[in-house]
Amino acid sequence: MSLNARRARQLLDATAPSLAQGEEIRLATLAGVGSVSVRRRAVTAAVVGALSAGTVIATVTPRPMYIVLTDRRVLFLDGNRGGKPGALVLELPLQYVTATGSKKAFLGLQYVTHLTVPGQEKALKITFPVQHRADGPRFAAALPVSA
Repeated sequence: MSLNARRARQLLDATAPSLAQGEEIRLATLAGVGSVSVRRRAVTAAVVGALSAGTVIATVTPRPMYIVLTDRRVLFLDGNRGGKPGALVLELPLQYVTATGSKKAFLGLQYVTHLTVPGQEKALKITFPVQHRADGPRFAAALPVSA
C-alpha cells in the first residue's frame, strides 16, 4: 500500500465489513475516478473568472476515490471526506473487469488506465495522481488486459 499507515488503517476499517470470509486485499490506493470534459472545464473557469474579476482560477478534476483491489473484487470508496475514506460507492466483481489504455500522463506525473466492464459502453477512467502513480502499473497489471 502506498497510503500512509493511518490512512491505510482507516481504509481497512472502512472495507472490513464488506469483505467476504477469506477475501484478501491486494492493493489499496487513492485515485481520481471518471473524466471531466473540456467543455465543463472551460465553463467552470469562465464562470469563476467572471465572478472573481479574474482574481481566482478554478479547475475541475475527477472525483477522488479510494480503490481497494481484492482477490475477488474492485471496491471504490468515497475519497471526498477530508481525506478519510467514506462509504462504499461502487463494487465490481473482478472476473468482469478488464484494463485497457494504461499509460503515463501529464508529463509523466500521473498514470492513467481505463476499466471496461461487459455491457457498459464507456470505460471508467482511473487517474493515479503524482503521490500514488506507482500504484497505477500495479493496479493495471493485476487485471486482465482488453483491447
